[in-house]
Amino acid sequence: MIDNTSEDKDLTPFQKLFLVFLSISLVVSLFFFRSGFKANIMLDQLAKNSLEPATALSNGKPSVFEFYADWCEACKEMAPDMFDIKKLNSNKVDVVLLNVDNSRWFDLIDKYEVNGIPQLTFFDDKGEFKGFSLGVRKYSELNEIFLALINNSELP
Repeated sequence: MIDNTSEDKDLTPFQKLFLVFLSISLVVSLFFFRSGFKANIMLDQLAKNSLEPATALSNGKPSVFEFYADWCEACKEMAPDMFDIKKLNSNKVDVVLLNVDNSRWFDLIDKYEVNGIPQLTFFDDKGEFKGFSLGVRKYSELNEIFLALINNSELP
C-alpha cells in the first residue's frame, strides 16, 4: 500500500537561504568572540604580572602605567601589541596595568588625570613622570616609545 500522506522532506529555497545566513552569522560571531577572549586573556596576564606601582617607580627601570578597563574595546584592541612589547622588553621596562574600575587605583587616576582609556603614563628610570598617551597605540608606536624610555631620550 502506498502512503499518500507523507510530507515532502525537502527544504524550501527560503529555508535553505536562512540556514546559509545562520551558518555564516555563527562563523563570524565565533571569530569575533575568539579574538575578544584572547584579548581578555592578554589583559588579565598583563595585569596579574604587573608590579606594584611604587615598586616599578623605584627599581631603576623605566615604567609604563596602562590605565585600562576590562570592558574597554580600545584596551582589548591594544592588548596583543602591549603583550608583545612587554615580552620583548621585560627586563628593560616595567609595564603596570591599573584597572580604572578598581577603587584601589583612584588616587593614581586622580594624580595622573586619567580622563580616558587606554591611557599610557611614562616614567624614566628614576621614577620621574615623562608624559602620557591617550588612545590606542600600534606596535610600531609602542616600540618607539619603549626605545625612547630605555635610551632615556625624548618621547616620540
